[in-house]
Amino acid sequence: MNGTLATTERLVIRKLTLADAPFIFRLVNDPDFLRYIGDRGVRTLEDAEAYLRNGPLASYEHNGHGLWGVALQTTGELIGMSGLLKREQYTDIDIGYAFLPEFRGGGYAFESGTAVLRIAAEVFALRKVIALVSPANAASIGLLKKFGFTRSAMEADDPNTILYEWVPSPL
Repeated sequence: MNGTLATTERLVIRKLTLADAPFIFRLVNDPDFLRYIGDRGVRTLEDAEAYLRNGPLASYEHNGHGLWGVALQTTGELIGMSGLLKREQYTDIDIGYAFLPEFRGGGYAFESGTAVLRIAAEVFALRKVIALVSPANAASIGLLKKFGFTRSAMEADDPNTILYEWVPSPL
């Protein structure tokens, strides 16, 4: 298997590998990633490899899912990541996504997120997906609403985070 989970009109959603460390290094050090998602302590390519080993790759092994790479179909270039996260403090699975600055605003997050939510419902049979978002991240909140997420009545464990939830439509 080549690690491809889904293809969309313009994108390939695939498992990340250690070879993706340069992309991860750039993405997790982007100022918006640092502001809205957090500092992952990735300062070198070796740190990026450790992030991959301890994050997405470990999640694939333990949970069957994790953050996946989002690449352009035409070139194979990674432009972001989108996927499903299992956080210890929450019962439900969380959707996560982040894109390089030059690929924001082009509908890629919506296109890949729609595919990820389809995987959540059809492959993993999830009856609910949550999302954690900074109240200052208006673009992400708008995207969640476009997916059909609603603000949860439950509180996030971090007072600087809003919890949203999505329930798939019955077939």
